[in-house]
Amino acid sequence: MGKRIVWFRRDLRLNDQTALSRAVQDSGEGDELLFIFHIHPKLIEEFTVRHDYFFQTVDALVKDCEAYKAPIHFLYGKEEEAFSQLINNAGEISGVYFNYDEVGFGKQRDDHMIEWFHEQGIPVYSSIDHHIHSAREVTKKDGGFYKVFSPYFKQWQQLDKPELQTVDLEKVKRYGVDEREHYKKGGNKWESLKKQFDYKGNDIGEKAALERLHVFLDGAIYDYEEHRDFPAVDGTSLMSRFLKTGAISPRTIYHKIREETDGRKGQKGIDTYIQEIAWRDFYNMIYHFYPEAHNLEMVEKYQGIDWNVDEEYLERWKKGETGFPLIDAAMRQLNETGWMHNRLRMAVASFLTKDLLMDWRLGEKYFQERLVDYDAASNIGGWQWAASTGTDPVPYFRVFNPTRQSERFDPHGRFIKEWVPELENVEKKYIHAPGTMPEDIQQKAGCLIGKDYPEPIVDHKTMRNKAIDRFKQVKDYN
Repeated sequence: MGKRIVWFRRDLRLNDQTALSRAVQDSGEGDELLFIFHIHPKLIEEFTVRHDYFFQTVDALVKDCEAYKAPIHFLYGKEEEAFSQLINNAGEISGVYFNYDEVGFGKQRDDHMIEWFHEQGIPVYSSIDHHIHSAREVTKKDGGFYKVFSPYFKQWQQLDKPELQTVDLEKVKRYGVDEREHYKKGGNKWESLKKQFDYKGNDIGEKAALERLHVFLDGAIYDYEEHRDFPAVDGTSLMSRFLKTGAISPRTIYHKIREETDGRKGQKGIDTYIQEIAWRDFYNMIYHFYPEAHNLEMVEKYQGIDWNVDEEYLERWKKGETGFPLIDAAMRQLNETGWMHNRLRMAVASFLTKDLLMDWRLGEKYFQERLVDYDAASNIGGWQWAASTGTDPVPYFRVFNPTRQSERFDPHGRFIKEWVPELENVEKKYIHAPGTMPEDIQQKAGCLIGKDYPEPIVDHKTMRNKAIDRFKQVKDYN
């Protein structure tokens, strides 16, 4: 008998939630379920669109929990200070249940708190929930971890996939308790955070996640292999934001794909999408074994590479004013919506690190500020891949041509014209390189290069050669 504490974090849902399922299953007569969310001061030092979206997802969970008469109780302060308040008010605690973070700040917090709870004599039940397979689950025969995705994926496919975690919501309603009067400090901080909400999307919370998945599985998944690289087409799942907040679990996505799609109809699209789920696991594993990867190149010989420093160019990249239409459209999409198409993430990362020869950490940090689906492991992995400094990266001599990317993946300029209105009347012949328009064509299009739209800030061919030389020098030196 006692209270079973369910600590929500980036698992903001009531279905297929491992820690919650376990706590509910363990509850019997005389037990009580107390739901908590801890607001750490470090995590709200800024309030960017990423925080806005995340905390609005928390709010969606708050409302769902209210419906089951098991409200969220907010704690505020550094870990020990906040959880001492819990211990002082909760009475007898039968256990604290949460889903363990394997990387970054979350891992440091969890390792510390597991030890702290044990010192207080409180049982801890931590579960792996954020990924299909944990960072230590997909291993080589000798027990080591993979550094290349292809063999990792072969092994990933062979492992049995975890089943859905059933949550008895009627039992939640029966055992849930409301003791919010004891947690006014956290409650007040939560109310103040809500006043900062500004994100206007309707893509928030568990219900929205399930609806979007249904739409994707109803059609787009079958053409995923063919359409996923074209930003003007609604060909991606848009599930990354929901996975980031835990409004849906990767298990739910995986099993619904298996149950609700017809493999004969579009097996290639289905297989390619499942591979993307595995990439997410792969980068989580890489960050787990390279905990310094957020600030240090994984390929040791590139740790001293000489990056350019140019504040003006960095600002023009951020604002989408580089003179390369696809790059500019992508950055403006990010700035306005908090999201960027995956093909474009690769293109803009390559542009910053190879065409501008600027430090990948600057781009990674900007994505951290702007993306609603920011996932540290995947974002760091992607940036180091583009910069040729990470594990299984694009070779340093393979440099994306931003104009060629534009021609291939936005051939009619539809995406460009949506996000760069200055180019709306530029004909298809010049849309990928408007700087090549003759003056009379510029007049006709109402787009004067250097005035209405910038000239390219660099020459791609020149910078490509510089980038290759710089990486080659490091390679030769080592």
